[in-house]
This record gives sequence, C-alpha cells and structure tokens, in this order.
Amino acid sequence: MTILTVEQQQRPAIHGSVALLGTGPMGAPIARNILAGGVPLALWNRTPDKARAIAGASLAASPAGAARDIVLTVLPDLPQVEALLAGDDGLLAGWQRAGTEQPILVIHGTVSPVAVAAFGEKCRTNWGVTVVDAPLSGGTIGAAEGRLSIMAGGPREAYERCVPLFGLYGTKVAWFGETGAGSTVKACNQIVVAATVTALAEAMALAAASGLDLAGVQSVLAGGLANSEVLVQKGQRLIDQDFDGGGSAKNQLKDLNFIAETAGASGVKLPLAGCLRGVFEKMIAAGDGDLDHTGIYRTIQG
Repeated sequence: MTILTVEQQQRPAIHGSVALLGTGPMGAPIARNILAGGVPLALWNRTPDKARAIAGASLAASPAGAARDIVLTVLPDLPQVEALLAGDDGLLAGWQRAGTEQPILVIHGTVSPVAVAAFGEKCRTNWGVTVVDAPLSGGTIGAAEGRLSIMAGGPREAYERCVPLFGLYGTKVAWFGETGAGSTVKACNQIVVAATVTALAEAMALAAASGLDLAGVQSVLAGGLANSEVLVQKGQRLIDQDFDGGGSAKNQLKDLNFIAETAGASGVKLPLAGCLRGVFEKMIAAGDGDLDHTGIYRTIQG
C-alpha cells in the first residue's frame, strides 16, 4: 500500500487529456476543482444542463465525444459505467476514432469489488482499456472543498498517472493493489459509515425520548471519543429532522449488499454489517429509500 498526501505529491504535471462523465452531487464539485487547477476538462452528463452549468469545461454530446486519455466516471454503480462503452456513441468508439492507446478508465463510484475486478480484466483483455477503481470518501462537502480521500486499485503505472489529477480534489490518495482493491477498502469504509450513522441516530432517538436537548447532547459527543466526521457533517440533520438530499439510504443499502458479497467471497462473517443491512432494508421497505441515510432515525423511532 502507498499513501500520498497533496504536499508529498508536490503537484506533478498531468500527462494526457482528461474527461469527467457524471456531473451529479459529487461529479460537479470534482469537475470544478479540476478546472480550478488549470486542467482542460471535457464533460458529459446524461442531463446536459447539469454539465453546462460548470463554467470553463468543454461539453461532449456523447461519451464518445468525451473519450480522452483519462476518463473519470462519477456514477452510482458499475452498470452505468458499462453502459458508456458500446455503440457508435460509446467510449470504445471514441477512443478508436481518436487513436488513443491504452486509455485509463477511472471508476469513482462505489461499486462491487468482485464485479469491478472482473470488469477490469474484461476491459484489459478485450479492448486494451486499463480500469482504476478509485472510490471516494468525504461526501459532497469534501468534494466541494477538495479534501476527499481516494482509495485506489489498478495497475501501478496507471494509478501513478492519475495521482496528480487526484490531488486536485483529494487530500489523501492511497493505492492498495490491483483493480478491485480500492473498492474493497471502500467497503471497509462503508461498514464504519453505516454503523456510525445508525449509532448516532439511535443516540438521538434515546435523547429525544428522554426529553434531552439534542444540540447539547451532540456538543458533549463532539468533545469526546464519540466525535466523528458523521457527527460533524450529519448531526444537524438529526436535530432539524431534515433528511432530504444527501447520501441516500438506497445507496447505503447498495454498499451493504456489496459488503455482504465481498465478505462471502472472502469467507468472513460480519455480524454488525448484516444487522445494519437488515435495518436499512426496513427503512427502504417503509418508503424512505430516497432520504439521506440519517433518515434511519425515522425507522428507529418506529
């Protein structure tokens, strides 16, 4: 494993052209940070207006038009990435027309470690495309402030080509091995995130049922071992009962399903992750799947 900080990277030059596909809540601030770093950037989004709102980029009419040397995808799951490849408007056709040799496809979404390893091998064998899985941690706030943690897997040479680019929107960049390794680290991250979100929601439910001031309780938690980035970023949601937007419960369950798949492939039993999976399944069954995952508070309250 290699971990680099922005200071250690000393901002080396970025070699090759760059595109970003998917200008949603995470992709848009990442794109803005890349442009702020002086790097020319091509954008494509299924809803063009979202890409058009990002000043300074060139807009592509199709994934083929965004086929650059390094293509960053910031999409919900692997099927959305796979859908970008085929057809006259797909990335493969675009790379072929441009004569691009050994393009790098970066997957920033949270995907199955098992599936992305297989996808990376398919891309390498069939089309000469190198896949780097590089999921993100830090949320939309971290993306906007350029302080994401990026955990990567893939061929070392391809990863090192991406490091200067990653440094424009991340403050910690770590390489863990071949394609799929980054997503396995993200699975570990998501166990902690899901557990912390749920634990904080349970604490607030107990405090509310006991007639306590939630802001005061959170202030005490923040001063001790119970403090966390989840509390910093999400605590106010629980006070305000505002669960709109943010990281959805559906995505949290998707991550927990990937964790179960990876644990099964590794022969590891994860009782807490299994319990969390059941709680989020209950939340989604109640119709709250589009809420921020802190909305698990509503499920706990019954």
